[in-house]
Parts: sequence; structure tokens; C-alpha cells
Amino acid sequence: MAMLVRARDRSATDYDTLAAVFDEYAADDGSWRRRNATYHRLIERIMRFHVPAGRRVLEIGCGSGGLLAALEPSYGVGIDVSSKLIDEARRRHPELELIVANGETFSHDEEFDYVVLSDLLPYVADLEELFARVRSVSHSGTRVVVNSYSRVWRPAIHLAEALRLKPRKPIRNWVDPEDVQNLFHLAGFEVILTTRRILLPKWIPFVTPFANAVLANLPLVRHLCLTYWIVARPDGEPRPDLSVSVICPCRNEQGHIAEIVSRLPEIGAATELIFVEGGSTDDTRGEIERTIARHPEQDIRVIEQPGRGKGDAVRAGFAEARNDVLMILDADLTVAPEDLPKFYRALVLGRGELINGSRLVYDIGPGSMQALNVVGNKLFSYVFRWITGQHVKDTLCGTKVLHREDYRRIAEARGYFGDFDPFGDFDLLYGASRLSLRIVDVPVRYGARVYGTTNISRFRHGWLLVRMSLFAFWKFRVLMFVER
Repeated sequence: MAMLVRARDRSATDYDTLAAVFDEYAADDGSWRRRNATYHRLIERIMRFHVPAGRRVLEIGCGSGGLLAALEPSYGVGIDVSSKLIDEARRRHPELELIVANGETFSHDEEFDYVVLSDLLPYVADLEELFARVRSVSHSGTRVVVNSYSRVWRPAIHLAEALRLKPRKPIRNWVDPEDVQNLFHLAGFEVILTTRRILLPKWIPFVTPFANAVLANLPLVRHLCLTYWIVARPDGEPRPDLSVSVICPCRNEQGHIAEIVSRLPEIGAATELIFVEGGSTDDTRGEIERTIARHPEQDIRVIEQPGRGKGDAVRAGFAEARNDVLMILDADLTVAPEDLPKFYRALVLGRGELINGSRLVYDIGPGSMQALNVVGNKLFSYVFRWITGQHVKDTLCGTKVLHREDYRRIAEARGYFGDFDPFGDFDLLYGASRLSLRIVDVPVRYGARVYGTTNISRFRHGWLLVRMSLFAFWKFRVLMFVER
């Protein structure tokens, strides 16, 4: 106990010294921010990508409050050890709640949607206690966003301080990304994303946007970036039995309807099946209605698709769904309805927040997927991982499962990418990645359809997927760096 008390006293003394340094710096904070405006602007843009506006946000080490205010929180709390920086933050941003405290000992009764630790880790006395404290103000959906300096830049930072190009600050720790991941693990978090950003923090016309938007994304060059970024969530917790809505888009699938209904298992607390009929030229609509009549004991409905494409059908079905969990089942039965409980189990056990089917683990059934499709699928999966930092083995599998509230958040943020995905797969995958939702693959066996023909055009839709990937690369990796 005596050793613990002495450790706390030593920590308090450390923060007294640190607070004194930043109190002295506070008088020149505005001047330094103007001199290093490019760096601070880039940090704000990257952070705004990860933290949507209108959320409950806590920033530890908020300084004069500029970053926290730029995130436009519905409720923003900032803490810092410097009373003078907090005074300045209160003057500039009266809409924020600002507290003089350190990250290891502060207390707050609220839980937050996002916790931001920006350029903080080099100054923390007890990193493990900091992350434990962050866990205490996190709920199951909280995201913690960390950015810090790369050790590669240590000589350059010391030189910049010596040349008065940046303020001299008492950096104590050079914490690697692997150290941060371990700290998250110790505190009960799961890391979702690790990436590197900002190759050139000073503004040089044309050179700075090219360096940060293009060169910084190259496989070897990216390790030279000034900052690394890590996003984590609390370890998933099991949830009680939830009700399920299975959405089944169907166009010219008459021969599959009865089998879908007979093979679909009961899942969770209750299961509803919604067929979204998309203007079939066969008697798909009539077969659905006859099947519903034969099974009055099951909760089955049919709605008419308002537009075109599978993505439009999925969105229409999700809008009509009444239950807690949303599932997509392709009507061609190439993925077995009997596999859906595996997706449900992964979701309710907290293993992930968007559960994605992967057809590329088991052997592919004869006639189910042509070689060119396999190659293209693997290529798009690699591109998706490169763009978002999340591993998804099979981006084009139509079977996907998520919570209704997470889909609502994806739909609310859809304007960032636009509404042009005719399949719905990339809409969900990129939307989930933008919100830092954990995407998890569930292996499925993929069989050949036994009725009708595919509605997918390999080359026309393949070119569309290329365009969508380029657009996603622009949104995820480039846009924030090319706007002056």
C-alpha cells in the first residue's frame, strides 16, 4: 500500500511539473497553432473522418479545445492538466464542458460515444491507468481514437524544436502502435483499425497534398508517416436473445421461393421473413403469395421494390423490418438458409458488428463461381483492406447481418459516399468501416443456383465495382488531404 501511495504522489508531482510547462506554453498557444496550421488542420480532418458530428465526445488532453470543438459534438467534455489552457479553451469554446484534471485520475458520471486521445500518449505518467480510466467511461458502442507520433520522426521533432519550428514540449514516452494495442488489450478493448497518416506536416503548394494523399499510402513509404492512428472498441459482450428480420430480395426466383420458406430456421426470439419482389417476368410474386397462404404460422410478408438493383431492394426491406437484427439472404439459395444461425451467433456474442459471409474459405461448388469471378473477388477484397484497414475475405458475398441500430447509423451517414451502389454490399461495408464497426467473416459453402439465371453482369458490374473502389479510395484516403 505504501508503494502505491508513493507512486500516486510521484504521478501527482510529475503532473505538477507538466502543468507548469503547459501553463507557460498557453500564452503562445495561438501563435504556435498559426505557425503549424497545416498540421493541426490535418489532424482535425482525419479525426472528423473517424468521429461523426453530433456525438458525445470526451477528449483527454484537450489543450485549448480547438480539436474537440471542430468535432461538433452534441455533448463535448475536455480535460487537461493545464489550468491556463483550460481557461483559454473556456474563453474560445463556451459550449464545451472543460475540466482541469489528468487522464489517470479524472472521474465523470457520463459515458461517451467517442473518446479522443490526440497527441497525448507522449506525456502520460501511467499509460495503463489512463486506458483503464477510458474503459470506465465507455459503453458497448464506444470508439476510442488514438493518434500519436511515430518513433521514426524522433530526430526530426528534436531538430524542429531546436530550430524553433515547433514548441519545445516535455515528451516522456515514445509509444509504438504495438504498445498501444497491448494497452488496449489490457484495458478490455479490441483494436479495429491501425493506420498511418501525414507524411509532410508543413504546407508546400502541390507537394503537401501529393505527399499526404498519394505517397503516404504506398506500402513502404507509409511507415515514414509522422502519425499513427488506432481505433478500438470495448470487447464485445453477449446480448440476450434478439428478434430477427430476414430480407430476401428476389427477381425471377419463382423456383426458389417455397424452398426458402421451408428451409429457413427459426432464429433468435422471433423471425420474420420479408420478400422484396423486384418486377419479375416470371410468377415470383404469385408464388410468394401462395407460399404465404400455405404457411400462416410463419411471419412472412412481401413488398414491392420501389427502384432497381439489389441494393435498393435491401434498403426497402430494411425500412420495413420490425425486428432487432437485420439479415440479407439471397434468393438464389447459393448460400444455405441453414447457415444464418451462425451469423446470428457471431453478432449476439459480440464477435463483430457487421457479420459478412465468406465463400472463399471452403471449396467452391461446381458451377457456382467462375474463375474470373474468384480472381476479381480476391482483388476487391485486397483493395478493400488497403483502403479501410479491415480484413474482409469476400466483399461480394450477399449474406450480411447487423444490428438495426447500426444500420440506422450507416444509413444516416450514407450521404458521405452517395447512393450509387446497386448491390448494397459496398454500401454496408464502407459505411460500417467509416463508423469503425467491427467486420467479421463467417465461412459459408457456396453452391450453384438450380433455377433461373444470375442478375449479375460480370463485366458491366465489375467496371462499376472498380469505379466504386476508386471513389472509396478518394473518400477514405485522399479527400482530407487535398482540400486547402
